[in-house]
Amino acid sequence: MSRALEEFFGTILPKDHVLMEEPMDRHTTFRVGGPAECLVTVDTRQQLARTLSYLQMTGWDFFILGNGSNLLVSDKGYRGVIIRLGKEFEQITVCRGGLRAGAGAMLSQTAQEAMREGLDGFAFAAGIPGTVGGAVRMNAGAYGGEMAQVVKNVEVMAMDGEILTLDNATMEFGYRTSAIKSRPYVVLEVELALTGGSSEEIAKRMQELAQKRREKQPLEYPSAGSTFKRPEGMFAGKLIMDAGLSGKSCGGAQISEKHCGFIINKGTATAADIARLIAETTKTVQDRFGVTLEPEVIFLGDFSG
Repeated sequence: MSRALEEFFGTILPKDHVLMEEPMDRHTTFRVGGPAECLVTVDTRQQLARTLSYLQMTGWDFFILGNGSNLLVSDKGYRGVIIRLGKEFEQITVCRGGLRAGAGAMLSQTAQEAMREGLDGFAFAAGIPGTVGGAVRMNAGAYGGEMAQVVKNVEVMAMDGEILTLDNATMEFGYRTSAIKSRPYVVLEVELALTGGSSEEIAKRMQELAQKRREKQPLEYPSAGSTFKRPEGMFAGKLIMDAGLSGKSCGGAQISEKHCGFIINKGTATAADIARLIAETTKTVQDRFGVTLEPEVIFLGDFSG
């Protein structure tokens, strides 16, 4: 079966864009995960459309990979196709009233471009280690800002290759969610509505937020950022700390003592260690406070046994 994948992608993609049995610890910020059966990089919309059509026809499972910053891949790997969006999807251009950013563009680079152009409103995203596409899908946010506040419209591709444009209201943004989570669309490009501002003031704000991150977050260790969504009216990190779980470990995975909302890889963690620590943390907080923590992390692959 893998041979059929390799042969098909060999007809539409450069050889170095097709990786078989690719270790996913190279592609996630947790730095864990077994091999993906096939990981491909598509550089154009035409390549993406042909890829989606083939996968639909053959029934292969697939996953669209951003920066892997919110992803936990099983130690057993992923029996399917991982699709990474390359060159055409990494472009950032200035448009009237803001920026247009490809789904594969890093948030940090997009924020830097906005700052250079004197466009305000995106400084909150400068330190989020993800891509624009992933951020739109989950309505990523930090320090009082979120994608819903700045997205004007989103260009997406349906599984049949049709390209649609969804406006802000159609995106149905909510806390760490959007319409993309429940619809079979792949984000292509996002138009951001930003306001005019001073590049110097924007840069200063970005520096202030970066300093806050360094002071409060365990950036020296691999992690997926905040492991859990914020329960309404509460903070996941405080609940975890109040449950006495600061520093709790499972194998090489640990609840950060610096910020209890983060589960970190101390260097030897497996995906199973991280998954077990998430499960034990969830159970303890539920037992102690009657609050159900919901992971922000996406689990990909088989975590049974």
